[in-house]
Amino acid sequence: MAGIAGKNIVLGVTGGIAAYKAVELTSRLKKAGAEVHVIMTRAAQKFVTELTFREISGHAVATDMWGKLQEFHVEHIALAQLADLVVIAPATANFIAKAAAGIADDLLTTTLLATKAPIFVAPAMNTNMYENPLTQRNLESLRRFGVHVMEPAEGQLACGVSGKGRLPEPSALANEILHFFGRTQSLKGRRILVTAAGTREPIDPVRYIGNRSSGKMGYAIAAEAAMRGAEVLLVSGPSALQAPAGVKLLRVESAAEMRDAVWKEYEAVDAVIMSAAVADYRVKAAASEKIKKTQDEWMLPLVKNPDILYELGQHKKGQILIGFAAETQNVLEYARGKLEKKNLDYIVANDVTEDGAGFNTDTNRILMISRTGEVERFPLMRKTELADIILDRLEALDDETSCKI
Repeated sequence: MAGIAGKNIVLGVTGGIAAYKAVELTSRLKKAGAEVHVIMTRAAQKFVTELTFREISGHAVATDMWGKLQEFHVEHIALAQLADLVVIAPATANFIAKAAAGIADDLLTTTLLATKAPIFVAPAMNTNMYENPLTQRNLESLRRFGVHVMEPAEGQLACGVSGKGRLPEPSALANEILHFFGRTQSLKGRRILVTAAGTREPIDPVRYIGNRSSGKMGYAIAAEAAMRGAEVLLVSGPSALQAPAGVKLLRVESAAEMRDAVWKEYEAVDAVIMSAAVADYRVKAAASEKIKKTQDEWMLPLVKNPDILYELGQHKKGQILIGFAAETQNVLEYARGKLEKKNLDYIVANDVTEDGAGFNTDTNRILMISRTGEVERFPLMRKTELADIILDRLEALDDETSCKI
């Protein structure tokens, strides 16, 4: 618990029936050594009293932009600057929509816009509201801007419906927050290079050869590494995702550009996590002008692109190398072959034909093979959770080998 001791956590409580769980969360964080400063929305006060949070936290509760608190001058600015972490639990669909749109019409939403601290959001609502495409769009928007969305639980809801949307138990929420503070310095001083998304190989100024990779896995890894204190360079092919907080983003287009960017940094990094889906082939001679549709058949000569990860593996000088293998059959066999051929420390493999796995999804189902041949299989889970696991394995490898990372 030492990691959280003395940290200032701003806890935002919005108007959902699960607001009562925020009382226990406050208590658990306080017992762990944190200073908890509670902001309640007007609707939240219909479920739990201000007095309850004041007595548990030991601090006056902020409820109004125009209220008078002795501790703060301009409340939303002071709280935003004070925070080492901002947690919204429970976060209603209404609050999530406002946060995603950048609306700042009360103390909590203005504090959220003003803070530079990491932000955790714990959704809690009716299952249908949670699964509504608008809510999912809003949550994805928050994720793109670096907000950590805590996964809701499944079970019986207060409205009588059973499904996903419950606020997790306070113990689970507290553990996730404790884990965050425990991991923030675990990669401090390390330089990690992550590649993400696919590459585009030009055919002419209009067309290209590409793949379906969105970059979600690589961006999640980069975000997690930055939260653990690493200096992170993210080399990304074309992607709609925003740069994670604390990550240096370098955008590239083709495999050749990605290769140049990676090699430029390779000597100075401690680890490379190559999650990008790099095109295996490129057009032999891309046209300088748009090719007109004049033939019934079009033969397009292709040549093989350099295998970036293979080249890195042949020139390792203590760096940890983690590769990815997206397969459609014989996943374990093919992944083992790539691990050995490319001289990797770990390979992460998945079958992109499985439901919920592969490209353009928020989830994946993977297996990991270590350089010693150990195989771990993981069930379907969010890519943000898998990023946590991958970096745990990287850190464990460091402990075992005492290499420079």
